[in-house]
Amino acid sequence: MVDGTTLGALAIGVAFGAVVQRGHFCTMGCVSDAVLFGSFRRARVWALALAVALLGSQALERLGLVDLGASLHRAPSLFWLGAVVGGLMFGFGMVLAGGCASRNLVRLGAGSLKALVTLLVMAVVARATLLGLLAPLHAGLRAVGTVELGPDQGMPALLGAALGLDPVALGAVLALGVGGALLAFALRDPALRGSREDLATGLALGLLVPAGWLLTGWAAADPLASSQPQSLTFVAPIGEVLLLATTGGTPGFGSALVVGTVIGAAAVAGRRGQMRLETFAGRGDMVRHLVGGALMGGGGVLALGCTVGQGLTGAATLGLGSWLALGAILAGGWWGVRHLETGRLLPFLPSLAAPRRS
Repeated sequence: MVDGTTLGALAIGVAFGAVVQRGHFCTMGCVSDAVLFGSFRRARVWALALAVALLGSQALERLGLVDLGASLHRAPSLFWLGAVVGGLMFGFGMVLAGGCASRNLVRLGAGSLKALVTLLVMAVVARATLLGLLAPLHAGLRAVGTVELGPDQGMPALLGAALGLDPVALGAVLALGVGGALLAFALRDPALRGSREDLATGLALGLLVPAGWLLTGWAAADPLASSQPQSLTFVAPIGEVLLLATTGGTPGFGSALVVGTVIGAAAVAGRRGQMRLETFAGRGDMVRHLVGGALMGGGGVLALGCTVGQGLTGAATLGLGSWLALGAILAGGWWGVRHLETGRLLPFLPSLAAPRRS
């Protein structure tokens, strides 16, 4: 039987897919625009979304409506190696795949068979990393790359313990400081301030994160419930959808979010005449998407999230691991863009090619 939390997640997913399809939002596009053209227009939309998500999430915690400390992003154990390695893998993979996990869900809703294949590969590799053939490697990396940080890996708690300051007050200062800096970066561009569509996209995406916290936080407050507060994330839930489709079962928050995202994107694409069948352009295009999907599946599990799961939801909790993963994802995205631009796997190293003779 489908419960209220699952139906709420479906509604949040529909809204997310509709907003992304309508606003053409893409984290990979933010990175590629900055690297190739020096344009931060789309990055400012993402910064606006993160600012709203962070300030909204922290406000909910201050009001006692959700315990972000009980979320996965603020767990006592910091899997720093997974955040770094997985983040780099995911960022590089999303460039090869033409978009991150959520973007490929939206592309699927608009009729992309390329996105469908990419998502299937990502789901299989994600499940293999969690519970299958790659699980021993995953466990080995956790064994050597995890540190215990006490009851909470949130940056206010860590800095408060190190500096002898009240973590609650410090959390408020950090939230206002980081959120304010992100807002300043986003809104300093007159073009963004004058674009209702960009402003609406950033505000809507940001508000969906606290909406998810509020929905699952309410459910987690039930003493009979076993769930923990969570919000938007896509890598592991896409694997859950594949499992449900093949073996059956009851959908939960994550799987409902995935399905809702495809439905929302399809609704907007259909209404605006943007629905089209997209197939691979050739062998090279197919290989890039397959490799990209595999890297996103394994990397997303190691990093405990994607550009949305860590880059918006996790970062909004001020969890140290989330910000570490976000930095690695952006670095991996830069690496992937430079790789496609230069044709070299390690574009940041000097070229070993012999100089041409005149």
